[in-house]
This record gives sequence, structure tokens and C-alpha cells, in this order.
Amino acid sequence: MGNKMTRRSFLKKSTIGTLSAIGAAYGGYYYAHDIEPHWLTVKADTIESNRLPSAFHNVKIVQLSDTHLGFQVTLDDMDNIVREVKRQNPDLIVFTGDLFDNPSDVSDSRYEKLIPILSQLKAPLGQYWIYGNHDHGGYGTNPIRDVMNASGFTLLQNDTVTLEREGETITLSGVDDVLLGDPKLDGLISTNQENGYHILLCHEPDFADNVVDYPFDLQLSGHSHGGQVQIPFYGYIITPLLGQKYVEGKTTIGQRPLQLITSRGLGTTRLPFRFLCRPEINTITLKTAQTE
Repeated sequence: MGNKMTRRSFLKKSTIGTLSAIGAAYGGYYYAHDIEPHWLTVKADTIESNRLPSAFHNVKIVQLSDTHLGFQVTLDDMDNIVREVKRQNPDLIVFTGDLFDNPSDVSDSRYEKLIPILSQLKAPLGQYWIYGNHDHGGYGTNPIRDVMNASGFTLLQNDTVTLEREGETITLSGVDDVLLGDPKLDGLISTNQENGYHILLCHEPDFADNVVDYPFDLQLSGHSHGGQVQIPFYGYIITPLLGQKYVEGKTTIGQRPLQLITSRGLGTTRLPFRFLCRPEINTITLKTAQTE
């Protein structure tokens, strides 16, 4: 005959179960709010193309995106990010938008304190950046431009620059933010350049469906935060407009083809959590494709 559960043992087991559930919930909250948003990782990808000049073989690009300073990421966090970038020894550094979460709340002194931190970032092929939607929002267009310029970053706002190495060249272009700016793809690459190798910086990854009609080989984007919270067997929880199709990682589209890297970014927005979606610095190593 089985043992009959007493009222005392029932209450004891119920209490333990309740406390365990509360502990698990609190532990999950603490992890997603206080641990993972600051648990930086470096995501490495290799991009291969037969259009890439041999002088650019093994060139390393470091991409930073979506710091959203002021929401969860602090200036101390930025110090850690900069140290990690320097350890990567990049040939080219790019920032793909959303420096501050809400520029309207940022004091002049806070902008000024960021400049010596970002100024430590140097690369032989240069440092470039583009606007994100949060940069244009909250009257941030001009002050963020001034901070990035003072930090040694060159703005690409519907502009193209030629990068030269050992006598060979590729181009780097950047478009204005798609949601709150005025992006223009026409004219970034001239007809006589179409057979060369061309990189585009665009904050919103889903704009790649427009970019694929132009002679670009690589697009670097952010904006999506990788969904920020990922639930097993369910998927992404937070996906903004134009960051819902190409949410993270490497994707190849079109016939050229266009290779797209979508960064999870470094900060958070809307909700102060990351879960199964660590913030990342992206390193992209360019490789010249082997031909027969």
C-alpha cells in the first residue's frame, strides 16, 4: 500500500516548488538583464569573391553596430568594446549606425566623453560610419555627426570612397538611413566600375532586396539586434521594421551574388534584455576566390 501524502508534506513540496519557480524566474531575469547584454562575443565570417583583388586577400574588416548608448550600454562598456576591437588588429573599421538610443536625452558633456574613447580606433584603410534610424531621431543628426567626425570616423551618407592597397582598389559606399533618412543607391558605382569589388554599408538589412539590383558584392548591416531575445522553437521576439527578413548572420542573395552580414549589434532598445542573443563585434575576412 502506497504512502499517503500528509498535509504537512504536501505543503512542504508545494512551497519548494513555488520557491524554485520564483528562483528560476528571477535567475532568468537577472541573466537576461544583467549578464547577457554585457557578455560580448566576436563573430567571425569569411567572405570570398573572384572579384576581390589579390592585394585585399585576408583583409580584416571589423564592424560595430547599434551601441544604443544610454539605454543599457555605458561609456565603460564602450571602453571594453574598443579594447576588443584593438585586439582584432583590423585593416578597416566600420560602424553601421545607432550610436545613442535617444539623442534628445544626451548632454553635451556625454558626447564629449565619448570622443577620446572612439578616437582610439584606428585602421590602415580607415574608419567609416553611417547613420541609423536612432541617430536621425531625437535631433541627433548633427551632434552625432560631430562626435563621429571628431573621433576620426568618416561619414558615408550616399557616398563612395575608393580604398587602395598595394596599387589595387575596391570601393566602400554608405547610404543614409532607410527609415528616417534619404538613401540613394543610384550613382554610387559608375558603369566602368561594375566589374570591381564593392562593399555597401546600410543600417537596415532588409534593404538588401533593393541593393541586389546594383553591383554590390557585400552589404554590412545592423538594426535587427538579432531579435535581441530568442526563444527556442519559437524564434525572434523583437524584430524592427526592415530587420525582419535578414535578422542575423550571413546570407547570400541574387545572381552577382550579394553577400549580406547582419550584425546582432552591441546594445539593446525597447526592452533592456538579451536572451540567447549575445551582443557581438563582427569580423569579416575578405578572401580572393580560387579559380581553376
